[in-house]
This record gives sequence, C-alpha cells and structure tokens, in this order.
Amino acid sequence: MAISAAMVKELRERTGAGMMDCKKALQETDGDIEKAIDLLREKGLSKAAKKAGRIAAEGLVDSYIHNGRIGVLIEVNTETDFVAKNEEFKQFVRDMAMQVAASSPKYVSVEDVPEEVVAREKEVLMNQVVNEGKPEHVAEKIVEGRLGKFFEQICLLEQSFIKDPDKKVKDLLNEKISVIGENIKIRRFVRYEVGEGLEKREEDFAEEVAKQING
Repeated sequence: MAISAAMVKELRERTGAGMMDCKKALQETDGDIEKAIDLLREKGLSKAAKKAGRIAAEGLVDSYIHNGRIGVLIEVNTETDFVAKNEEFKQFVRDMAMQVAASSPKYVSVEDVPEEVVAREKEVLMNQVVNEGKPEHVAEKIVEGRLGKFFEQICLLEQSFIKDPDKKVKDLLNEKISVIGENIKIRRFVRYEVGEGLEKREEDFAEEVAKQING
C-alpha cells in the first residue's frame, strides 16, 4: 500500500514520533494507523511527545571548531545532570554543533523565526509565483511549499541531518528523547566564520588576481 504524506502526518500528530519512524511503521503495518501506533509504542518512539513538555534546565554547552575557520558554541538542555553526562547525549550535542557548522542555520525552530522575516519571505515568494504566471488558485500552495524549503535552510530542526540526510534533525531529536528517556531541548547556538561580514581589502583582491594571471 502506498503511504501518503497525510497518513504520516496523522501518525506523527498522534504519537509525536519522528517522520521517518512513522513512515517505516506505516510501511511495516501496510498503512494501518492503529497497528502503526502500537508498533511505535513497542519501540518506545511514541514517548517523545509526552516528554516534550517537561522542564529541561540541565544540559551541556559544547563547542566545535572546523579547520580554525568556523567555530560553534551550542547549548542543549535535558532534565537531569545525570543524563547530561550520558555519552549518547554528549554525542548528540557534538553532532548538533557539527550540524550548525556545516549547515549554518539562523534559528533553532520555525517558531523562533520572527514574524517579519516570514512575512517578507512570503511576499518575495508570492511575487516569484506571480511572475512565473502560475494560476492564482495554486499560488498559495506553491508559496507554502517554497516557504517550507526556506525553513529547511534557516531552521536547525528542519534541516536534514548531515550524517543521515534521509532524517531531519527534529526526527533525530525525538529519537534521542525516546531512547534516553528525558526531554531534550536545543536551546541556542552561535556560529562564527572567519571574515564573515567583512569586505576584502581591494589590494588583497588585486593581489589574488595577479597571482592567478602570473601562475
């Protein structure tokens, strides 16, 4: 049986499990949502949603430096200091620091994106769709689809995990919550890149061109 996006969405909403876990559960149960729920419960993957509302005030701050040119500081919270010392949790934090270094997100989640940023992007996307001559009755859907792609670029939780591109970061997070047994929250991060936001000096550029010509 073909597994639709609507079926995956319903299962996610009912269990809180990750998207890929929901899809696999539906495939294994031939699209039977009730059986898929039972399967996720057996695997412990539906517990993540229940834990998501619990307070996470402990955790870990970690750093990652890539070739001396990109640096990341990240804070990931959990419920207890005991779990903060767990090796699997530490590895997750390190993976998230590497994710930020590699993918350069601006925000943790969609909810963190300022309304004015979303409104401006929607306006730009709508103008693109109009200029492309798309029918008005599908323009809104096209914009929503492209807005989703925009969020995937700027929101950490919406990005594909660098070590497993078939899985989103938020799905990995839900898996860790289920396995570790406590709420985990990526709270904040900061990313630095050498020379970011600075203009190269004109003489440096000229020197680079000269080297290329003479080389």
